[in-house]
Amino acid sequence: MSVRDMLKRTRKPLLALTEATATMTAGARMRPDFLIVGAQRCGTTSMFKTLAQHPTVAVPFLRKGVHYFDMHYDRGMPWYQGHFPIRATSALRRRGGPRPVTGESSPFYSFHPLAAERIARDLPGIKLIMLLRDPVERAYSAHSHELARGFETEPFERAIALEAERLAGQRERMIAEPSYVSFDLQHHGYLTRGHYVDQVRRIESLVGRERLHVVDAQDFFERPESEFRGVLDFLGLPWVDGVAFEKHNARRRSPMDAALRAELTAHFEASDAALAQWWGRTPSWMR
Repeated sequence: MSVRDMLKRTRKPLLALTEATATMTAGARMRPDFLIVGAQRCGTTSMFKTLAQHPTVAVPFLRKGVHYFDMHYDRGMPWYQGHFPIRATSALRRRGGPRPVTGESSPFYSFHPLAAERIARDLPGIKLIMLLRDPVERAYSAHSHELARGFETEPFERAIALEAERLAGQRERMIAEPSYVSFDLQHHGYLTRGHYVDQVRRIESLVGRERLHVVDAQDFFERPESEFRGVLDFLGLPWVDGVAFEKHNARRRSPMDAALRAELTAHFEASDAALAQWWGRTPSWMR
């Protein structure tokens, strides 16, 4: 057995023990002030790692994405809160500065049919950040991601042809059976996840427009300081120098067929136009 395999075998029991211990101290721990809720393959990891460099931000100590409101809601709020730092410790480390804040990044939250409602109910006042990118590129990137993780076996064009069949009735079943976990909705929603306007409208209806900040991922990567200032203003945090802006989790893949790209661009045309109207700005991929 390789060292890597041995580490994998021992990691789960250690993580379970750590989670159990942290849950016991949940009452002394911070509750999140912000969540990065999506969208998948839109730079959420890069945004989280950028925020984590801010001296006022205290990050979860077990994992950056807890996936409580989508995959683990049955475990309860003490389990969730157990992932965040101890309040007193965070305050001492940042003594003399602004009140420390914490948050996590779970990009399935924006697409999961029940997550936004759960967030609005359980975390009143929470601020939500959502990153968006060209939905055609997002779909192609998501397919590469699922393929690499072993959650997809079909080539891209075949996978999107199968999408409607795979996802049929899944949202409805999840709403009817809150404990049901849909593998296909989580891993095979390549085009459906790119209809961003449906997701931002639903979130807005539950938490209010003032508590949702949308970031254009391409603008963030091309003009990071400007976009990051907007995020800090939204969270009420001061600007700090010395932040490193890096791109994380990017995957190399072969170019998409030009005809297929044109077909998919047309597929998203109405949705993108509605998003631009809601957003009050033209998304980078439409300029």
